[in-house]
Amino acid sequence: MKTNRFAYRRFLGRRFSTLAAGMVATILSLGLFGQACAQGSGAIKDPERARYYDLYKGKRVVFVPVFMGLDLTEAWSKIMQLQAKRLGYEYEVRNANFDTSAGVQILTQLLNEDPKPDVVVIHNPDVTSYAKIEKKLEQAGVSVVQLNMKSLQMTTGFAGGDATVIGEMQAQSVVKHCGPDTSRKVLILNGPTTAPWTVYLQDGYNKVFEKNPEINIVARQSVGNYESSKAKSITEVTLKQHPDLCAVIGVWDIPDMGTAAAIAQEGKTGKVFLSTNGGFSDYACKAIEEGKFSNYISFNVPGQGRDVNNLIQMALQSPDKPGTLQVALYSPLQEITKSDLASNRCWTLDTVHQ
Repeated sequence: MKTNRFAYRRFLGRRFSTLAAGMVATILSLGLFGQACAQGSGAIKDPERARYYDLYKGKRVVFVPVFMGLDLTEAWSKIMQLQAKRLGYEYEVRNANFDTSAGVQILTQLLNEDPKPDVVVIHNPDVTSYAKIEKKLEQAGVSVVQLNMKSLQMTTGFAGGDATVIGEMQAQSVVKHCGPDTSRKVLILNGPTTAPWTVYLQDGYNKVFEKNPEINIVARQSVGNYESSKAKSITEVTLKQHPDLCAVIGVWDIPDMGTAAAIAQEGKTGKVFLSTNGGFSDYACKAIEEGKFSNYISFNVPGQGRDVNNLIQMALQSPDKPGTLQVALYSPLQEITKSDLASNRCWTLDTVHQ
């Protein structure tokens, strides 16, 4: 027992010495760290910052919209411009002005420029016209980010609403409203024949109406290049032919101001259900509040602005060839009616920010 007791004391002594040495080392290291903190006021440089900001120097981003002057394109452009200013790269707009051939010419010029832009952000007028040149741009080393209206050619990035889901949501709202106590007659207004905001929406409508054959589609007609006057005249004629029309599915809020005007002209505001979609700017809010739009699917333009900015940053930072990584950021969608309008916030061009 005595031997064991002395051995145990020796063990405790050695253990205490080890612990004491460790504590001293820790105290010394803390003291040195404390001195360093005191000398540098606790500051540590972020090792990523310099590389991050250097990446953008001398870079160029070009936005090619279908048309400037729209709430959508003006807001997207402002948000992209703010980021360019913050990060120090060049940003410019080349407006196709609702002319597809002019848009093709603009993209061809960008392809042939020396030096070429680093990123081109494209708002497609239809699913095919820009597809081949988008592929050529990426093969030439230019990253292509598509915004809200997507061609059949997938590129480095896409940011925008899922038009197929928007179509489903609009159609479902009509099915819910046009029950057995109504005529179940529905008018569908489309955009240009091959526009993404026509063909992808149609896919969504069809998915719903195929499951609800009781809905009677009385007409599907194009409003041209999203023309409010054309939407108005088509709706006027349809209401005369079908005075018991239950609902109209509109392609987009701007032309559907004409649709709403035709419904009001016939004294049917609140009687003919009008479903539309858009970026949820202030004039859309007003139309919802006044009962012109019965159902509204918002794809949130300010949110899309941030998404496209993130894709631009990704493209400018990536060491890979354009198109190696392909990223789609579909916008969260929100269904809005007059009853829940107060809990949602619209935007104006003055209030959008980066």
